Amino acid sequence: MNRRDFLKSASAFGGVMMTPSIIRSLEFETSPSVSHVAFVKTSDRATGVARAIDLLNLQSFHGKDLFIKPNFNSADATPGSTSDETLAAILKKLKALHAGPLTIGDRSGMGDTREVMERKNAFTMGKELGAKVVVFDDLKADDWQLLKHADGHWREGFAVPRLVQQAGGIVQTCCLKTHRFGGHFTLSLKNSVGLAAKTVPGNSYNFMRELHSSPDQRRMIAEINTAYKPDLIVLDGVQAFTNGGPDHGKLVNSSVVLAGTDRIAIDAVGVALLRYYGTTQEVSQGAIFEQEQIARAVQLNLGVKSPKQIELVTGDKESAEYAKQIRAILDGAPGKAEA
Repeated sequence: MNRRDFLKSASAFGGVMMTPSIIRSLEFETSPSVSHVAFVKTSDRATGVARAIDLLNLQSFHGKDLFIKPNFNSADATPGSTSDETLAAILKKLKALHAGPLTIGDRSGMGDTREVMERKNAFTMGKELGAKVVVFDDLKADDWQLLKHADGHWREGFAVPRLVQQAGGIVQTCCLKTHRFGGHFTLSLKNSVGLAAKTVPGNSYNFMRELHSSPDQRRMIAEINTAYKPDLIVLDGVQAFTNGGPDHGKLVNSSVVLAGTDRIAIDAVGVALLRYYGTTQEVSQGAIFEQEQIARAVQLNLGVKSPKQIELVTGDKESAEYAKQIRAILDGAPGKAEA
């Protein structure tokens, strides 16, 4: 998929003009030959985050300003939302890697965003760790950018904050869980939905109503991810929901933290983990790369195209033994019976 074919001419609706622009630094022309996913078996989120990021051998951020996208869809206990401990560990690690200004931002789908962020201590954490916190609900019309795909499934396109597109780099942290409202699972690809507007000030079109009522919901989720390319993804899988989700569900102690830079690779390993513990019929059936979110992301060249391109990186015996079992499921072995 040529990135230049993805973004099209200006679109006007609801009385507000929104002009798509090409993000020139993003050309999803080819997929990587290999994607490394750090795999750390742990019950300690802070330690797991630090170890997982270290395993990636990331270079210094050299003062680059970074936007951090948590999972603040609601304020429910982790994995219903990002753990305070996980987010703090990520911020501290980014600072240790010489990141510049840090900005945390999100839009909640199951509550008022500002209230959710307050309950998640985001503003307090921002002050303590030197990060700006942005409530997407407070953005003005001119703060949003409409993106539209020539072959996409969004009728009106979708809008994302300009501050995300203008950031020097993007980091996101997601949870490990299923999604009972049509997404089937919510990992890194689905976490990007919080970057997209529900509505834009000045027009009444409800993008999220379209998303959640569409039979193409899972493909549309993948399409949102064309708006950016992450510098780092951290998946907190210390605990998981193997059914239900995104706010509550059947809780298991999955004892893992993943890190990488490829959303397809992270989500494929995440689905394998859910299958390992026994999950829903929708997440259990078929090849992992046939899951609609992942399959559409592959079509859009957002990352690897097959499990063979994923390498699990571990740093200790326990993690290696755990990763070996997940590797087998990633390669096609069956998981446990449905949850």
